[in-house]
Amino acid sequence: MDFYFVQFLSGLATAATLFLVSSGLTVIFGVTRIVNFAHGSFYMLGAYVAWSLVERWGDTPPGFWGGVLLAAVTVGVLGAVMEVVLLRRLYRSPELFQLLATFGVVLIVQDAASWLWGPEDLLGRRAPLLRGSVEVLGQPFPLYDLMLIVLGPLVLVALLLLFHRTRWGTLVRAATRDREMTAALGVDQAKLFTSVLFLGSALAGLGGALQVPREAVNLHMDMAMVVEAFVVVVVGGMGSLPGAFVASLLIGQLQAFGILVFPQITLVLVFLFMAVVLVLRPYGLFGRPEEGPPAGEAPGPPLRPDGPRAATVSLVLLAALAAVPLVAGDYALIVLTEVVILALLASSLHLLTGLGGLVSFGHAAWFGLGAYGAALLVRDAGAPMLPALAAAPLVAGLGALVAGWFCVRRSGLYFAMLTLAFAQIVWSVTFQWYAVTGGDNGILGVWPADWASSKAVYYELTLLLAGGTLWLLRRAAFAPFGYALRAGRDSALRAEAVGIDVRHRQWMAFTLAGACAGLAGGLYAFAHGSVFPTLMAVPVSVDALVMVLLGGLRTLAGPAAGAALFHGLETEAMRLTDYWRLVLGLVIVVLVLAFPQGVVGFARSLWDRRRGGNGSAAEPVA
Repeated sequence: MDFYFVQFLSGLATAATLFLVSSGLTVIFGVTRIVNFAHGSFYMLGAYVAWSLVERWGDTPPGFWGGVLLAAVTVGVLGAVMEVVLLRRLYRSPELFQLLATFGVVLIVQDAASWLWGPEDLLGRRAPLLRGSVEVLGQPFPLYDLMLIVLGPLVLVALLLLFHRTRWGTLVRAATRDREMTAALGVDQAKLFTSVLFLGSALAGLGGALQVPREAVNLHMDMAMVVEAFVVVVVGGMGSLPGAFVASLLIGQLQAFGILVFPQITLVLVFLFMAVVLVLRPYGLFGRPEEGPPAGEAPGPPLRPDGPRAATVSLVLLAALAAVPLVAGDYALIVLTEVVILALLASSLHLLTGLGGLVSFGHAAWFGLGAYGAALLVRDAGAPMLPALAAAPLVAGLGALVAGWFCVRRSGLYFAMLTLAFAQIVWSVTFQWYAVTGGDNGILGVWPADWASSKAVYYELTLLLAGGTLWLLRRAAFAPFGYALRAGRDSALRAEAVGIDVRHRQWMAFTLAGACAGLAGGLYAFAHGSVFPTLMAVPVSVDALVMVLLGGLRTLAGPAAGAALFHGLETEAMRLTDYWRLVLGLVIVVLVLAFPQGVVGFARSLWDRRRGGNGSAAEPVA
């Protein structure tokens, strides 16, 4: 019993850190509605800045705590600068482009931290006067963790007093309820948003700074923490500080006892918990129904069917791609094969996000399922390449069919986080089921058949299968199914009123998108000769979403163009410099600011203006 009580206290200490970070994310999202992927980067920066300051001043309590507080303030200032320089220019853009901008910031911060502090893990000093332990029921427990347990509720009380006893807090709560009405009453939203980004980022920085005595500071802290913070915010209820506090307590205890009770599913226990909560309580423990359309449903220009000129351009482009092996070497063919596969992955996600208004954070699950389905057939059943490729979309589609039944019952960020939960469950099973999947060793030796072993032939096969699937997706967009899907995206109530079963259409779209992503995964497996659990990881899902947004959310050609742009930039940056994330992040930020509709969306708007100016009847090709 003594051991379990100490384990309970360890869960409380973990919960305190989770609450510090998630409270900042709650405040930011509640007011600005920004899905801030950079929040984990601010947590990481808080740890690095605190490490530097504590190494210089940390021999005394004033030096240590002064370094921690200064690190939090520094990170808060950086968050405010991000709002002024970047996010403020994007408030009138679709909300997902703000997410894309923060993803660019993540890449920039990642390499900037590597350049400033190096790639090695950094071990911090112990906190003065809190370096020992005390006996709790005969078991030793760190004094520093006891301090964290006390700090969590104190921060909650301070935040509640700030929001309920000050004029600034009243304005923040008003903006959380109704931003438009708050602006109509004369509140300077620019200053309010800047102050909110400062506070939220400072809380993330404080959470990171307080980890210096507890764990090594490293470059992988950001993504792990931001995912957990999103889980806390969603489970607690968007915009609810008490909800974030209670969710932090629950998740902290799950992590503390899960490793004892369910050691085989510790990697996914938190996401299972989130999935159960969202199925039973659609808006989290303390949340309230969303007001207005969820992210991704902003009105946009209508899609238009291809005319003769657009069809001609498409055929010319396809012929040019098919002729590439005549002039390109093996390296160029490898890169182009990957571009075609990623274009299919991005286009399958676009079916959900662009046409259905459903933002998925877990689309990589179906990409990975397709890859593993094909690889397992080859390894265990000795299946030839073509039957294995045919099985890939079936396996992924079946998985998407099951997960989609639950996911489409939610919308907005709740839908996105539920897709993330299922993706993490699939990833965890793949990572830990060594007997079947090989775990982190993956599956090797998944090579194309002899007749397709040359880079040129496999490229042509990939182009044929992916091109045919893209054509089918384009046809689906202008079929009754596609029109019904867009009707549900733009106004679910009106669509239901005219007899459209919106949820069923979304479920079918989820399944179709998963099957197409599975085909892309199968092609990827044979292109690389191996599959690993990383194919299902969160960064792959984020990359797919970035490709869609870079090309243009409301264009059919956008995902393919975005995939080519993103992968081309990534490949060239990796070839030219070790700090390729910094270069890629800067390019993404510039593209977001210059082309808030995506590059294809921007090209289409230029075409429309030109057509309107000269009276031409030519149609766009996007």
